[in-house]
Amino acid sequence: MSPLHKLGRWIGEHLILALGILVLVYMFVPIGIVALMSFNDPASRNVYRFDGFTLDNWLNPCEPAGMCASVVRSVEIGLLATLVATILGTLAAFALVRHRFVGRGPLNTLIILPMAAPEIVLGSSMLALFVSAGFGGKLGFWTIFIAHVTFCLSFVIITVRARLSGLDDNLEQAAMDLYATENQTFWRVTFPLVFPGILGAALLSFSLSFDDFIITNLNAGQTVTFPMYVWGVAQRGIPMQVNVIGTAMFVIAVAIVLANEVSRRRQAKIAA
Repeated sequence: MSPLHKLGRWIGEHLILALGILVLVYMFVPIGIVALMSFNDPASRNVYRFDGFTLDNWLNPCEPAGMCASVVRSVEIGLLATLVATILGTLAAFALVRHRFVGRGPLNTLIILPMAAPEIVLGSSMLALFVSAGFGGKLGFWTIFIAHVTFCLSFVIITVRARLSGLDDNLEQAAMDLYATENQTFWRVTFPLVFPGILGAALLSFSLSFDDFIITNLNAGQTVTFPMYVWGVAQRGIPMQVNVIGTAMFVIAVAIVLANEVSRRRQAKIAA
């Protein structure tokens, strides 16, 4: 075998791995820069560069006025919107997968529309709805909450529906053959199997809600969420504490994913 042929074979065997690594590097470099900047001691807020190492940003994360209040507000809206959207979306997913009714096919198509529509369209539509309903002067926390539930619902339904569609019906039938009631079958068989999909949908909903700017900005009134705060202070120079919040949120997300994976592997070992 010639050296050229060996080289071509080696490239063919490792090309997919190399491309995967490059994609991951491309995705995580911006996150790494944010984490690095969270320890930055800038000479000027008008120049975004690393000038020196400091822990003051982490020790005083609420130093910029109003930042921590905006984070708390985003977390509150995100948790409430996630809770409501997850409950309603899970119920809707069960209805779409487990029951036959008139309009089921068109409804499956309509669910995708909020995901496919540009955020500016959805946000302006929600604003028009609130104004026509007489809430034009009362835009704030609750209008943001309603708007977030609206666009999170589609993601929850799609995620939970995918989990339900791949569920083996024989497991539920086996439970009922062993004299389990419908409630027992649901809570001891169906729900534990669907729960990873529900949890994934909830985490996705919270991320989307916490991160949203366009829809929130159109329906916020005088309420300021964290993305709106960052957009506002960026006009005068971004404080390094913004990077602290971003890094902390990323670390928390990674910790949740790792904890879920460790728990899944432990359960697999116990089952084996």
